[in-house]
Amino acid sequence: MGDERELAGRYTTPAIVAHWLVAALMIGNLALGLLAEKLPEEDIRLAIDTHKSIGITVLGLVLLRILWRLGHKPPPFSAGIAAWERGLAHVAHFGLYALMLFMPLTGWMHDSAWKAAPEVPMKLFGLFEWPRLSFIMSMPDEQKERLHGLLGEMHEIGGYALIILLILHIAGALKHQFVDGHPEFRRMWPR
Repeated sequence: MGDERELAGRYTTPAIVAHWLVAALMIGNLALGLLAEKLPEEDIRLAIDTHKSIGITVLGLVLLRILWRLGHKPPPFSAGIAAWERGLAHVAHFGLYALMLFMPLTGWMHDSAWKAAPEVPMKLFGLFEWPRLSFIMSMPDEQKERLHGLLGEMHEIGGYALIILLILHIAGALKHQFVDGHPEFRRMWPR
């Protein structure tokens, strides 16, 4: 009976695995995106290609996570969490999901508008070619160049917004666990 109550207050194992895997990939990819241009010239292409591959992987995992979430209700918050904090948590989670989709999609579109895209195939982790978005690739060069710049700015701004939301998400979890004394970590921590 105790195990059932404990399980009722936790996310499902697939949700927990997806959460931590996506978190690790996103944080690593944010760092890679911020540091790529500071690398020696000969390492930049590999860093950017890895960044793109991780982004596409995150997109796939987030879509799977959303599908899983549609069929599996998350566990309730601890009883002592105020209604305004629950509301703020829902807004933050919605924002995180939106950015987890926005970032890889704008990155993919940005890459598809790159002027060298027709000559330099995008390979997923160097294993196989990943398709670019044909509706962008078929645009006139001048239009693609403008779109490339715009999408690059959107992707960069989204990255900073994602960093801010991740910090708030982590700070909220730490506050509930260590300041308020609510056992929030057990909801999303592996057994």
